[in-house]
Amino acid sequence: MSADRPLRTRSQQRSTTAQPSRHSATSAVEVRRSARRRRTVSAYRDGDRTVVLIPARMSEAEEQRWVTVMLDKLAAQESRRTLGDGELAERARRLSEQYLDGRARPASVRWVTNQNTRWGSCTPAEGSIRLSHRLKGMPEYVVDYVLLHELAHLLVPGHGARFWRLLESYPRTERARGYLEGVVAADRLPHLPAARGE
Repeated sequence: MSADRPLRTRSQQRSTTAQPSRHSATSAVEVRRSARRRRTVSAYRDGDRTVVLIPARMSEAEEQRWVTVMLDKLAAQESRRTLGDGELAERARRLSEQYLDGRARPASVRWVTNQNTRWGSCTPAEGSIRLSHRLKGMPEYVVDYVLLHELAHLLVPGHGARFWRLLESYPRTERARGYLEGVVAADRLPHLPAARGE
């Protein structure tokens, strides 16, 4: 986390680090280490920051990993709670303004349940964007990436170099693509029978 030595308060150590901007308005993470906390990790939003509570004995690498896990969990919970079709359309408008200079203006943006082999689709002639219901509950940055991907298709129909240049300004493109590839790979794994007693 922070390269500075963390401050100590009683049994806790705290450190703060800036995180990539999220549309949930969270811009910083405060990590609190506690000697009383043995194994559990938890997190919550506190205004414009996220507080992550971890055991004091955790290494820096474990801390980094758990901060990422907890940010994704909180984002998934918020995405699941708040995004209806209206919010999705508003999110598309904000993403277009932020990353595409407002040039992509969809006529409609909605969730659909009939897309099981793709994450999103776009019909440029109609200006319509549809996102698969399977994205619900995924981290915000993943939903934003798919939405931005479809917004870019309103401007460039194919997947050529011009299309990918439009997505270069979104800082979490590679991470979101990796997340989605991981979901697809996990779906292809054989499902093992549950052990007895489960």
